[in-house]
Amino acid sequence: MNNSFKVGLYIRLSRDDGNIESDSVISQRSLLKQYVKENNYIVVDEYVDDGFSGTNFDRPAFKKMIKDIELGKINMIITKDMSRLGRDYIGTGELIEKYFPNNNIRYIAINDSIDTFIDNANNDIAPFKAIMNDMYAKDISKKVKSSLHSRMKDGLYVSGRCPFGYMKDPTNKNHLVINEEQAEIVRLIFDLALKGNTYHYIAQELTKRKIKTPSSYYNYIWNTKCSSKCISQEYGVWVDTTVKAILTNRIYVGDTVQGKTKKINYKLKKTVKNNPNDYIIVENTHEAIIDREIFNYVQSLLPKNVKRPEKKRFYLLDGLLYCGDCKHRIIIRYQNKTDRSYTICDYYRTYSKYHVCTTHTNNYKNLERVILDNIKEVCKKNLDKNKIKSFIDSLEFEDNTLKVKKQIESLEIVNNKLNNNLDKTYMDMLKGIIDEEQYLRVSENIKTEIDNNKKNIDNLKNKQINNYKIDNKILKKYIDEFLLLDNLTRELIINLIEKIYIYQDKRVDVIFTFKNVT
Repeated sequence: MNNSFKVGLYIRLSRDDGNIESDSVISQRSLLKQYVKENNYIVVDEYVDDGFSGTNFDRPAFKKMIKDIELGKINMIITKDMSRLGRDYIGTGELIEKYFPNNNIRYIAINDSIDTFIDNANNDIAPFKAIMNDMYAKDISKKVKSSLHSRMKDGLYVSGRCPFGYMKDPTNKNHLVINEEQAEIVRLIFDLALKGNTYHYIAQELTKRKIKTPSSYYNYIWNTKCSSKCISQEYGVWVDTTVKAILTNRIYVGDTVQGKTKKINYKLKKTVKNNPNDYIIVENTHEAIIDREIFNYVQSLLPKNVKRPEKKRFYLLDGLLYCGDCKHRIIIRYQNKTDRSYTICDYYRTYSKYHVCTTHTNNYKNLERVILDNIKEVCKKNLDKNKIKSFIDSLEFEDNTLKVKKQIESLEIVNNKLNNNLDKTYMDMLKGIIDEEQYLRVSENIKTEIDNNKKNIDNLKNKQINNYKIDNKILKKYIDEFLLLDNLTRELIINLIEKIYIYQDKRVDVIFTFKNVT
């Protein structure tokens, strides 16, 4: 009779069970094979999900087992106990009470003494066992969540992947250290933002320069087909959202911000965003890449650029114009028929039928001329050329020798730690703690990191420090050009202007970033 059963052995081990020796894959396999041997069953296949939670059934080996059931390859399933099949009492009950009977599948859970082909009391209490397994999973989830929450509050970095620009400290996986190669890209992004560029422009500029994206560094595999005209997959294509995420991330000033998302419940992988007030923020947990003052200043500039649409025509005042009456944005449009650009209240344009505001239409060219004249007049009135030059003469400019030296020292410290780890790994292999294959895999990764750090050290040593020294004569020349204000750039405009209010009666109110000097 036993020969009529084609058996599938199902084994599951979650990360939470990993420290329990009795629940190991080897232990489960040994128990199942002993049971099969004693009962003369024929094993068709073995299905192992190692490192998968039992709170859902999205597991590769489990899915393969279900497919084999539907193909008729197996008609009997054996597990160590019901919890190996699953810890979700609804899903487990559905399997045992409906799916297995409908497909004529015999199910045996050895330690729970459950056999669906035999009428016994243990089968009757199977639903209660499923509920107990579910409660156990819920309790484990709470404990893990509480532990992670506590570590976050202590400023420990608990995410799996490091933020772009950082890597995990070789001696402490919960501490971040600067990845100098990536950090240079982060600094470049902030420099471009300081010049008033939009997310889109910065993304295009990085792509054009063939600067590797975070995904390329993480060896993300692209699924898109790429023609010969595409940017090489070696570098990737920068997108607006990636640039925005970097420019608004406090991680770069040395603060750890965690707890941005949470799972809907312990059974689902789906996450939802937390309220920013619920974020766990710990300041000064690691070395900063961006100075805090620069970071905060960039945040003040972003609203001026983030809403600027990417147009064929460039407008110097784009993103700075606001309606003086309703306080919403004033946008700039181009009219082909008249070959002119004009302004219009965006709130009026969107809800014109409700008469919420008025057009605020102005010839943009004329408006820009009036505003720029106003800026020049205010600046010349409030900036004393002689005082500025006198201040420049009193400054003692330092080169970046000390900064480069600190970067080199930091990389050398990291390499010393990596070499110690390499030695320790070798000793672990000699002691039999790890096998040769594990040693080769780990040592190869460490050696690659050491080589990359050495290259960065060489690059830093080869920097021409003198090129970074500031020449007072050149600086005074820039001051003269600034005070003439003949060519107002976008960078200069966004640094001088907070907002520009335009009223229906054509009045213009320019809000400067500095206080007027009387």
